Amino acid sequence: MKRYLGIDFGMKRTGIAITDENNIIASGLTTVPTQELMQFLINTVKDKNVGTLVLGEPKRLNMEDSHSSQNVRLFKEALDQQFPNLKIVMMDERFTSKMALDSLIAGGVSKKKRRQKEIIDEVSATIILQSYMSSI
Repeated sequence: MKRYLGIDFGMKRTGIAITDENNIIASGLTTVPTQELMQFLINTVKDKNVGTLVLGEPKRLNMEDSHSSQNVRLFKEALDQQFPNLKIVMMDERFTSKMALDSLIAGGVSKKKRRQKEIIDEVSATIILQSYMSSI
């Protein structure tokens, strides 16, 4: 079974999550410097048997584009070109950073560790991916 890979795209770093082999559970995989992202995805899609990329779509509360929407659309175009045989889905990412922080607090993660933005990006990617899985 092909796996799903979640992406919380950022200009500096990007959070990545992936499903288990049965596509039941989404788990954080890593955070990648964005300049290394495409090569990371090329390797991971091949190595982890990925069939669907789920890309967080940034929107404001009123559903208008956010300041990073254009960058995400450009990245999606690059993904479409790089992976023509993969399904690439845009998933609403509103509130994922807040939800990620809340889940880290609920999980007892120390305040010092919660300040590491890489962790929040990875958890946000997991929430994006889990939201997609819940919607299908």
